[in-house]
Amino acid sequence: MNHWHTICSVNDLVPNTGVCALVADQQVAIFNCTRTGLLYAISNRDPISNANILSRGIIGSVDNKPYVASPLYKQHFNLETGECLEDSSYQVNVYAVREHHGQVQVRVANAVAA
Repeated sequence: MNHWHTICSVNDLVPNTGVCALVADQQVAIFNCTRTGLLYAISNRDPISNANILSRGIIGSVDNKPYVASPLYKQHFNLETGECLEDSSYQVNVYAVREHHGQVQVRVANAVAA
């Protein structure tokens, strides 16, 4: 099942930085990107270093596409597709995210609503 999980108030998100939330035993990195005006949610696990650190990465854009740079090895992951810019054999999960009545919500497949 797909359920929306409330993470925090949209006002709790610092623009252009990430936060990490545990949703259905999965670490999800959530970003509020002012360049696009959108929220993004991806897996927090960097598949290259196998560390849960992407929420601490720096967001920016390459060719007008939003990316987060991993804090360890600096690979860039597309916030819309999850694909690694430097090596397309690496990818992170992308999750549906929305603002609903001022709250940030993430939808994770097979998660059970609390």
